[in-house]
Amino acid sequence: MKTPELQQIQKMLQEQGYIGDDTIAMSIFLAMKLEKPLLIEGPAGVGKTEISKVMAKALDTDLIRLQCYEGLDSTHALYEWNYQHQLLYLKMQEQRVQDLKALEETIFSDKFLLKRPVLQAITHPKNAVLLIDEVDRADEEFESFLLEVLSDWQVSIPEIGTIKATSKPQIILTGNRTRELSEALRRRCLYLWIDYPSFEKELAIVQTRVPEVDIKLGREICAFMKELRQMKLEKTPGISETIDWARALASLHLTHLDKQLVEDTLGVVLKDWQDLRHTQDALSELLDKTGVTSRIG
Repeated sequence: MKTPELQQIQKMLQEQGYIGDDTIAMSIFLAMKLEKPLLIEGPAGVGKTEISKVMAKALDTDLIRLQCYEGLDSTHALYEWNYQHQLLYLKMQEQRVQDLKALEETIFSDKFLLKRPVLQAITHPKNAVLLIDEVDRADEEFESFLLEVLSDWQVSIPEIGTIKATSKPQIILTGNRTRELSEALRRRCLYLWIDYPSFEKELAIVQTRVPEVDIKLGREICAFMKELRQMKLEKTPGISETIDWARALASLHLTHLDKQLVEDTLGVVLKDWQDLRHTQDALSELLDKTGVTSRIG
């Protein structure tokens, strides 16, 4: 039985055009109710990042995004000192006699602090949504830095001390499983796996996001994508590529697929030259499985 709160989450997703299932709605509900970070993993392009955008819009709050990459450290994620302004301030104070301790406290104050995404979220006046995107691209050392935030909703700055959250942000972490995340990080989060959608779900997404697409064409696009994902590809296309392809074909006012059309527009769906060549070689078979054999020329 669905609680009113859970129904509200599902309504919230639907109003923002996100086609989810009960598991997604439940994970979001529990993350908000328990005030726990939510770790979302799955293939690229299946809508992991979109959940944080939907939540921020639905909750009428800011989305603060931290894009992870190899070599990311706490300085770029948490804060930096505005060294130029500090030096300028010190230069201006050269001719004045000041207490050194007071001067130090001034230059290492909030006035000269450049807040990066994590600190922005922690000090936000309203419960912001903090998206830590593709956390598996960052190094293990960065994961260790995150543990304090995920456990205690606070960060430590040597020159200032510990800063506790004024309002707890809703933290969403996403990963594509390019490497295994630490057990310590996983234990601090609720977990959600999002896989490629079923044919029916993907069709519903296409019809919601690209309402101008012809119904028959939309069905053929989703059927083709379903067969395409069965192939061994370097970069398997996600839902975002399906939506892009549907938009492209709808803009041409087309109503069905054919072999020449698919060949001409495969670059919208596939982003690797080997995948393109492999798919072109198997195109007739793919279209046959999709159900458009009669139009192959």
